[in-house]
Amino acid sequence: MSAVRPENSSPASTSSEDFSNSSYSDNEKTGSSPRRKDSEAPLRTPPLDVSEKGQAAHYTSQPVKCPDGTTLDLLDNIPPLAEAPAPASGSAFGRACLRIVGIGKKNAAHAGNAIATQPSVFDTPQRDHYTPKQWYEGYAAFDPLFRWTWKEENKVVRMIDFKIFLWVTIMFLALDIDRYNLTNATADNFLKDLKLTQADYNLGNTLFRVGFLVAELPSQLVSKRLGPDVWLPMQMIIFSVIACSQFWLSGRSSFLATRFLISFFQGGFIPDVILYLSYYYTKSELAIRLSFFWVSNYLANLITAFLAVGILQMRGIGGYAGWRFQFLLEGLLTLLVGVASFFLLPSSASQTKTWFRPKGYFTDDQVKIIVNRALRDDPTKSSMHNRQALPVKTILRCMGDYQMYPLYLIGILFGIGGYPVSQYFQLSMKQLGFTTLQSNLLSIPNIVWSIINIVGITVISEVVNSRAWVCMAEDLWMLPNYIALLALPNPGAWTYFAIATVLLSFPYVHAIQVSWTSRNSGSVENRTVSASLYNISVQLSAIIGANLYQASDKPRYKHANSAIVAIILFNVIILYPATRWYYKSRNAKREAIWGSMTSEQKSEYLENTTDKGNKRLDFRFAY
Repeated sequence: MSAVRPENSSPASTSSEDFSNSSYSDNEKTGSSPRRKDSEAPLRTPPLDVSEKGQAAHYTSQPVKCPDGTTLDLLDNIPPLAEAPAPASGSAFGRACLRIVGIGKKNAAHAGNAIATQPSVFDTPQRDHYTPKQWYEGYAAFDPLFRWTWKEENKVVRMIDFKIFLWVTIMFLALDIDRYNLTNATADNFLKDLKLTQADYNLGNTLFRVGFLVAELPSQLVSKRLGPDVWLPMQMIIFSVIACSQFWLSGRSSFLATRFLISFFQGGFIPDVILYLSYYYTKSELAIRLSFFWVSNYLANLITAFLAVGILQMRGIGGYAGWRFQFLLEGLLTLLVGVASFFLLPSSASQTKTWFRPKGYFTDDQVKIIVNRALRDDPTKSSMHNRQALPVKTILRCMGDYQMYPLYLIGILFGIGGYPVSQYFQLSMKQLGFTTLQSNLLSIPNIVWSIINIVGITVISEVVNSRAWVCMAEDLWMLPNYIALLALPNPGAWTYFAIATVLLSFPYVHAIQVSWTSRNSGSVENRTVSASLYNISVQLSAIIGANLYQASDKPRYKHANSAIVAIILFNVIILYPATRWYYKSRNAKREAIWGSMTSEQKSEYLENTTDKGNKRLDFRFAY
């Protein structure tokens, strides 16, 4: 179902009263509606009627309250909108899981032929200030009068899931295989073969994180200029070749060099993907997708554990160690994915047609649904072209956005407790008397449990529409386990395995916080920079976590575990509550000002303000 302007009117002459003409009414009665011809010019936002009839003719009697707290004064003479907001969880899978336990049952408002188009700023008198510029890649598909049904939207979202998100997840899975297979190699006498000490191993992990950290923002900027469809496959091919070269490692120097180079060319991949996916999904949908995205992180650990069981048995073939074959074969797998990505990853929803895919991924109407639902959810997504570079001045301005700093601090501190035990899990199992095979197999239970927890915690966050309180769950989960490690004098092999398994099964809230950062950015340029800075914060966290366990603190690592407990307590008592209070209070102050303004004052503000992104009065932070 779609609604467009009458064919006998032009964009320049269309007024808000034209929206309720007989053409539209007749189409509603018959259940059909005219499609805009491909030969017609893209629809511009119709101008306001400022006649003597007064403003009462243009507003609904009841303003619409949005989930983010803002109030929209909708124009009266516009095509019908959705009767109910989108479901709390933006994932059909997530909603299905909730319905199984009797939560979030489907209702008539979300039935197949009901209108799915959500109210937005494009239905208000201020809509001209949000209209995309002509250089926006989806400009031709933008249409503020376009309407679609839940059946059409659900079909499009499923297509995005299978044609875009699934392949992006496979790319990330391949990246993670090259990123995390080192821990499996340690179970095959990797350190002994290369004559590496624990300090060398820690340094290698630190350099790996430093490579990520150094490359995050530059890589993101290159991607913004070339486009993720070009830069992401290039990255994969480069780092997979370096990963393969680990077959020929000879000692400390080559180990440290390859650790740094692999991460350097992997750097920026994650924020690139987050920005890329944000053009296809709404804010609530992105969070649940990112949880599945990070499930691939755990799947990589699971896959490498199973692969290691077989590949490491190749030790002795040709006189080579098993871990050498592991690096070579898994690097070749990533290389194949990188080459395929050049052909499978489109630049945007409106640019999927190529010489080898002449029909593209989506029909014209499906492209319109993707573009318009994304812009209705967040109009700032059209503020830049997808191959537009960021000026230095803009980069510095975004880096100085202090309103994002609480999230960056969370990025540094929230996950520190997960690194030490994870990094040394296989080594610890080996030292406790388990064989190489057993050490790798014992890592599987916590991986499977974590997969369940990461999806579950993200769905809960969207259902209750809370981030700060829900994100505390990860630290609260780890706290009693670290207390147990401190309290037990000499845990036996199976006791340590049980504690470590429960600890490493924590509900990983990274996906929620990445989506939270994206929501609170307020513009494409800020989202580009904030995605990198948040991920840099996470890499700093990993560097800290990778160096907490020192040889001088063995075997119980009492000092390190005590420090982790202190950090966890700071997070749950101060950091998360303070962040929630800060964003909530900012919203309240803005809503008090914005709500007291007349329509003319709002339009004047939007016309003349120098505020950008999340500093605008009409922007609301998620918390």
